[in-house]
Amino acid sequence: MVRHAHPVTSAFHPNSAHKHINEPAQKGHSMLHIFIDGDACPVKDEAYRVAERYGLQVTLVANAWMRVPQKTWVRLEIVAGGFDAADDWIADHVEGDDIVISADIPLAGRCLAQGACVLGPTGKPFTVDNIGPALATRELLSGLRDLGEIGGGPPPFSKRDRSQFLQELDKMIQAIRRRQT
Repeated sequence: MVRHAHPVTSAFHPNSAHKHINEPAQKGHSMLHIFIDGDACPVKDEAYRVAERYGLQVTLVANAWMRVPQKTWVRLEIVAGGFDAADDWIADHVEGDDIVISADIPLAGRCLAQGACVLGPTGKPFTVDNIGPALATRELLSGLRDLGEIGGGPPPFSKRDRSQFLQELDKMIQAIRRRQT
């Protein structure tokens, strides 16, 4: 059952006479699908290029309008609501063997629980083996930041991160396709 806790608005392609960029991603789709947690994702363009090469559908989920490639296989899903509205939408629509691109560790855990694959923008895959420690580390660091014991955030995004992301996304797609055949 798909629950819609937040209003969802489908974006229209600006040059396509008000047609959806793509049909809505719904539970029950059978093709490998890439979902991008889009609000702060630094590797959207890379994900689009890889998806085009493999002929995959992409849904970018965001809280506001964003520019997306003018391709039929790309869809922008604008979600209204609170802080986690995009995360909730992705978790409601993702299925096993889909790929979610996100740095959000709690979202990664929710998607892994549904059988999806999750890749961080730095190319680090989240897995059932590493999600527990990642969640624990996130909570510990959050607590230390709240106490003023540490400051700052993750290191700046680098060219090496971008390259690692491309390699891992390619490997992830190939592994899923091998499982599906």
